[in-house]
Amino acid sequence: MQSTFQDFIFDPQIIRRFDVSGPRYTSYPTADRFVEAFDAEAYKSWLGRRAVGGVGAVSRPLSLYVHIPFCNTICYYCGCNKIITKDHSRSAKYIEYLGKEFALQTAALGGPRDVVQLHWGGGTPTFLAREETIQLMDLIRSHFNLLPNGEYSIEVDPRKVDRENVRLLAEQGFNRMSVGVQDFEPAVQAAVNRIQTLEETKLVIDAAREFGFKSISVDLIYGLPKQNVISFNRTIDEVLKLSPDRLSIYNYAHLPGHFKPQRRINEADLPSADAKLQILQLAIRRLTEAGYVFIGMDHFAKPDDELAVAQRQGRLHRNFQGYSTYAEADLLAFGVSSIGKVGSTYSQNFRTLEEYYDALDRDVLPIMRGLELTADDLLRRSIIQALMCHFELSIESIEIGHLINFRQYFAPELTSLREMEEAGLLEITDQWITVLPKGRMLVRAIAMAFDRYLRHDRERVKYSKVI
Repeated sequence: MQSTFQDFIFDPQIIRRFDVSGPRYTSYPTADRFVEAFDAEAYKSWLGRRAVGGVGAVSRPLSLYVHIPFCNTICYYCGCNKIITKDHSRSAKYIEYLGKEFALQTAALGGPRDVVQLHWGGGTPTFLAREETIQLMDLIRSHFNLLPNGEYSIEVDPRKVDRENVRLLAEQGFNRMSVGVQDFEPAVQAAVNRIQTLEETKLVIDAAREFGFKSISVDLIYGLPKQNVISFNRTIDEVLKLSPDRLSIYNYAHLPGHFKPQRRINEADLPSADAKLQILQLAIRRLTEAGYVFIGMDHFAKPDDELAVAQRQGRLHRNFQGYSTYAEADLLAFGVSSIGKVGSTYSQNFRTLEEYYDALDRDVLPIMRGLELTADDLLRRSIIQALMCHFELSIESIEIGHLINFRQYFAPELTSLREMEEAGLLEITDQWITVLPKGRMLVRAIAMAFDRYLRHDRERVKYSKVI
């Protein structure tokens, strides 16, 4: 049953009790647990194993992620791995090296090269010139088979894209688009150095519909400097008129010690914790009243959108790009800092262009670190995935799938959840753990109870707050 706004109204005291710092769980274990001992040779070995292990292993499809790190200008809130430049000779060189990485990975790749999902992230993927976009898609198609009904998405900065750019993306096979908005309020935009008009945003979204994009997502951020309930309500007014298929409303995490551009933000301009909560509650009320389904954490979708359908059918998955409809795909990642998942492993590329180029110049996969998951990791990953994607966990299915006695294995975790259960965030029965509507926005805090690494490392300042 779809939740209403009333389900999500929190007691501020409950928020203060459970709004801890913690991971977003785009993976478990999280990327900060990866080790350098998992190197290029280890990853290469796992690529080859895709052809071993019977029909199931061979038929597993592929998801591709390509990281484009370049941006024309810097947004002060940004924590992404990016390079600020207007020099297209740098992106031309980068595409050349992506071609080398495609060749090295596919040479080691066992099994078919059928792709059901492709995502270009950044940085700003639409930084690329027309010819560069065509060249990169040609390189991808020369190494992989993009299936006709796949999900092919790209992150778009409307400030640098016009109708003809959108036409080109459609011609190149993209059929899903994520549009960065953050906030339409001029004072907020000035405070974060991202001036973006409603008109240029509407132009891009209208063009995407004209050229047949199947899903259009809009990204907003709450907690930015100069934001307040009244101004954000105006932004939501305009966003609802644009009628995107999906919305993401991210919590701005002010971590200037980790992200240098954030040092340009005046901390005195940031809304208080109570003001942030009011902004979030406003957004939830407006979106649920407009008919959007709360998918999880900070994502909303129209009832007929693929994410909402996948959640109803129990097929929703979470990976490094957020929520996804493909749970069983191996994720191959390309470009600086990108993170992939093959079999029961994770791997991450070098973060700097220098190290990335150096490895490829030596014909070595540019793997910086990774992890081969243990049986305990796989068990806990399945639990965290179920909670984050479906808000419920079948204890019996975990016991059958992993050959454990759940209550014995997770006795400390169940004890630690008792306080949240008493607060009405979740319900634990003999057969189910269910996240109640009141606990859905705090599902990260609930999932943290099953994170074995956090139990041994209570230092969480490197993570953002849940709310």
